[in-house]
Amino acid sequence: MRVVTYIIILLLNLNPLLSQKLIFSTSNLDTSAILFTSIEGEKAFVVDSIYPNEKKQIIIETNKYFLHHGFYQIIFHDNKRIIFIYDRKDIDIQADNQSIDESPKVIKSQTNQLYFQFLRLTKSYKDKSELLHHILDNYPKADDYYDITLRTLARIQSTYLEFVNKTSQMNKKSFIARYIRSARLPVIDGQLSAEERGKMLRKHSLDNVDFADPELIFSDVFTNKSIEYLSYYRNPHFPKDLLEKEFMKAVEILLEKAKRDHLIYQHITEYFIEGFRKFGFDHVIDYIIENYIIKDDLCLNESLSGSLERRIEHARLFKPGNTVPNIVMSDASGSPVELNRLNTDIILILFYASWCTHCQSLLPRINNLYKNQEVLKTEVFAISLDTVKSEWLDFVRDNDLSWINVSDLKGWDGISASDYFIYATPTMILIDNQYKIISKPLSVEELKDWF
Repeated sequence: MRVVTYIIILLLNLNPLLSQKLIFSTSNLDTSAILFTSIEGEKAFVVDSIYPNEKKQIIIETNKYFLHHGFYQIIFHDNKRIIFIYDRKDIDIQADNQSIDESPKVIKSQTNQLYFQFLRLTKSYKDKSELLHHILDNYPKADDYYDITLRTLARIQSTYLEFVNKTSQMNKKSFIARYIRSARLPVIDGQLSAEERGKMLRKHSLDNVDFADPELIFSDVFTNKSIEYLSYYRNPHFPKDLLEKEFMKAVEILLEKAKRDHLIYQHITEYFIEGFRKFGFDHVIDYIIENYIIKDDLCLNESLSGSLERRIEHARLFKPGNTVPNIVMSDASGSPVELNRLNTDIILILFYASWCTHCQSLLPRINNLYKNQEVLKTEVFAISLDTVKSEWLDFVRDNDLSWINVSDLKGWDGISASDYFIYATPTMILIDNQYKIISKPLSVEELKDWF
């Protein structure tokens, strides 16, 4: 489905009878090859490697490539770059080598003139409006300077709105007009308090984003808007678990809006998965997997495979009420131990590894619960994903783990790790005496009632 949609977008934009010339030049341009790449959100895809001509210009003849409308970039040897918009028209851009990332001079291309003007105006508006809002939040309303500040903010907002609503919209169907309509910053009444502004932004800041325009995937608009919207739910004083709950609220709103177009839905979902994985927000990832990827059977980019594929399958198959696969594995003496032969009301299946820092802090706390049981109510079936026997046994001994300890010393490649689609350590699964899943605890606090 994803490939087909891409092809349709490309075919709609393709005009084989015309060729455009894209010219890029900077002072003191190195003669090394540059990269010509397309952009999708935060991802760049190489189109070609090109050498400057004798005039030290980069010239791209578009009839050599299968180009779509959208963002591209020229990346120089020192990682400096020019980001521009291709819209099937000639482009001529010049830049000072010392400030190439800032504001290139557009000799030819109204689209890119509007684009760079929008970038400059947006940055200026953002910096000034944030400062003025801060002053208004802290200055006495009865003072004359408050009114002066309020009028200054209104003037800046008016200038910004004049550009995004009128100047940039001369051709409303053009890529740049559609991009600016979606990428524009929200404009908030200066008399609202910080709390009121926060509520307004959470409720209305996505109103102008066109989640039904898949061509905008070939820009930064959806990734930028996602980050911008998440920032309205971020509180630096919140602990991680509470912050994750806030982000889940933002994710739900964004993904529900993104469902208007399947390709945009995939695009934003992949961006969230990659981003939250970088910052270790596992609960948010699990929320996305269970409520969107699995429910809507989303097919994600192959680059997200591996641990994510395991994670998705684990969420799909290991739900409360499902029966877990049997496990037969050797203990420290080499004797086999079988999960389905254990005779207790509750069993905690615990996948861990001695090298896992989270396991190193978690397992001793679980061990305290286990040892303080007056009657053995809950057994622990602890499966080590270690590959070195001495490291496994040293960890068991040093932490005085007297529960059932087993390992096949095959790490992630072991049969149980594969059967259970284990993607991270520690992983905990509570089951009853019929080997059906009760829950999948994430913390010691969630285990206290079971010991």
